[in-house]
Amino acid sequence: MTKPIRFQLNGRPIALDTDEDRTLLWVLRTDLALTGTKYGCGEGLCGSCTILVDGRAVRSCMSSLKDVAGKSVVTIEGLAHGDELHPVQKAFMEHGGFQCGYCTSGMIMNAVGLLGTEPHPSRAAIIEGMNDNLCRCGAHRRIVAAIEAASRKAGGPS
Repeated sequence: MTKPIRFQLNGRPIALDTDEDRTLLWVLRTDLALTGTKYGCGEGLCGSCTILVDGRAVRSCMSSLKDVAGKSVVTIEGLAHGDELHPVQKAFMEHGGFQCGYCTSGMIMNAVGLLGTEPHPSRAAIIEGMNDNLCRCGAHRRIVAAIEAASRKAGGPS
């Protein structure tokens, strides 16, 4: 059933008149042309589709449009401020926290969500927090190093 849905997307108000049960991933990718959020498994297991909803990392393939009504949604496209990359994006670049790049946006969004709830996580907490985001290229060590660096730049442990 078509229903008006309103939410904030990357700091801007959005109003859509569409089926509220549609998967958020496909609304972002097809209706709003935000293709940085990737389709991986479609079952919430790989993390490629991770976005932030009210600052919390969420799998967009498992969320419906009605789940974000009245909330703030941030995708990889909305993470930077103008030309200034987010500290986690910078750290991923500096530490080569990617290889093919397919999982990168989901990894970054999950890391931002993790650092938002635990700004100074231990290495073990980073590994645990990122455990459900999969990288088929094997860049996990560089990803953990990037998150550690972003935490340090924010005043976390050395």
